[in-house]
Amino acid sequence: MTTDASTPAIPETAREVRLARHLDGAITPGHFDIAEVQVREPGPGEVLVRTDHVFVAAAYQDLMRPDCPLPVPPYQVGGRIGGGEVGTVVRSADPGLAVGDVVQMMAGWGEYTTAPADRFHRLDAGLFPSSSYFLSQGPTAYYGMATLAQAGPGDVVFVSGAAGGVGSLAGQIAKCRGASKVIGSAGSKEKVAYLVDELGYDAAFDYHDGPVLDQLRELAPSGIDVFFDNVGGEQFEAAVQAAAPHARFALCGALSGQIGGTGGRPRFDLLTAITRHIELRPFATYHTPEQIQAWTEHLARWLSEGRFVFPQTVVEGGIEQAPGALLDLLAGRHRGNVAVRFAG
Repeated sequence: MTTDASTPAIPETAREVRLARHLDGAITPGHFDIAEVQVREPGPGEVLVRTDHVFVAAAYQDLMRPDCPLPVPPYQVGGRIGGGEVGTVVRSADPGLAVGDVVQMMAGWGEYTTAPADRFHRLDAGLFPSSSYFLSQGPTAYYGMATLAQAGPGDVVFVSGAAGGVGSLAGQIAKCRGASKVIGSAGSKEKVAYLVDELGYDAAFDYHDGPVLDQLRELAPSGIDVFFDNVGGEQFEAAVQAAAPHARFALCGALSGQIGGTGGRPRFDLLTAITRHIELRPFATYHTPEQIQAWTEHLARWLSEGRFVFPQTVVEGGIEQAPGALLDLLAGRHRGNVAVRFAG
């Protein structure tokens, strides 16, 4: 085990956020439990990591259900929730990782994690202003917009749910790839202004202000070439009607169905899809190391060129704030990607 005079001290116990009970209705603070656990020294081939930031995503709500609809095992009662963290190695019994290395992991919301070294991925800590930049839905946005939809020069692009963690990145990716016009939808005038004034969207609208199809046709009179859908429902239906010939649809989410209503099962005008040769490209996937690396490289370059704004809300206050951060995200109180700072 690598230790020296500069090795950080570690506590005997630390806290973790657990699932108190499965979700069968609206999510509440009562679904979370913060427990005190022993901090275990690493054995051979293991490392001990202090968590610095954790990621907060709307999908965690689905993982709290016993019948989780996602292609991911649901959380277990009494086990950690969350997934996607960055931290710092504070003890190492493996030659591949040293004390002080910054790593990424999928260990759930806990202040410390002891596990085999191969469960951690070393990061280039100097690549971004903060290690929290590694916690985003960028790989999802990049894969959907660049690989599946293949947005490029001259395309008119529509992103639903554009102020969220995926949408706030997807629209910028389209712009960086040369799209001629990027349009976003959001749920408030404040978010519409945020998309245009801060994230560089060419146009945006509040879906509460009238029929989505009318607003979309006004902003894209010649039709849309690419649709990146995070919402489903009326916005999917409108995109079909507003599609230009050979439009590509990257179907990422159906938030209107996840939070109630029938948004997960929109009506589909099959005849229009056939006559306009619309290509539907739904996706739900674990991201490969190559996909993550592609996103990281593009984000670093676009940031250095001043072409990209990384939209992130960092909630301060430690582990106690994590459950509330998820509740606030689901209530639409945060913009962009959301992280909670535990330490560091």
